[in-house]
Amino acid sequence: MVAAAKIEHGCPVVGGPADISLKVHKENIQQTPKTFKMADDEEKRRKQAEIERKRAEVRARMEEASKAKKAKKGFMTPERKKKLRLLLRKKAAEELKKEQERKAAERRRIIEERCGKPKLVDEANEGLLKKICKDYYDRMYICEEQKWDLEREVRKRDWEIADLNSQVNDLRGKFVKPTLKKVSKYENKFAKLQKKAAEFNFRNQLKVVKKKEFTLEEEDKEKKPDWSKKGEEKKVQEAEA
Repeated sequence: MVAAAKIEHGCPVVGGPADISLKVHKENIQQTPKTFKMADDEEKRRKQAEIERKRAEVRARMEEASKAKKAKKGFMTPERKKKLRLLLRKKAAEELKKEQERKAAERRRIIEERCGKPKLVDEANEGLLKKICKDYYDRMYICEEQKWDLEREVRKRDWEIADLNSQVNDLRGKFVKPTLKKVSKYENKFAKLQKKAAEFNFRNQLKVVKKKEFTLEEEDKEKKPDWSKKGEEKKVQEAEA
């Protein structure tokens, strides 16, 4: 009854249907921006996912095209070339190591053959020491003889090579060039500079004149005065007398 009376007099009823609808409307108004924001975020995410999908498709097509081009180029792809280079380097390193080991073994063999194994002289008596010294001397003598023979053979081969080269040059018409004298590369430059300096010298361009033409002593020095002639005549007469 009280609620009906309030409605009749125009007063809103607290907790009534009108009040509940007003609250729901206010809540809807407050939630509307959030829903719009969520919708915008969802739209952005969808667009971004679509862009990423298209990029992935384009990337996949480009990779397929590049693979097709590589397959068309031939059997040797860059990856295979790289692997082949690595295998060749590895093989070369192994061959080099084997060659070094072979040379070291050959060197040890030659040293043992020429020098022999070291002798035990700590507990040897005098006779054994003499025998060891004689063996070493004989081996050294043989080595020196072989060395002399090898050096002589090398000199002979060098002479033969030089003779053959001279014959080849004679047949071709080419003679051995004589050794040239060493000349400084600045000598010609200095000569040219001195020549130019002489051309631009002011004194060399002046006209040369005789000094006697413009002197005050125009009289001949050989011409003597009359009184000196008289004195000479007297001397001549006295000499004749």
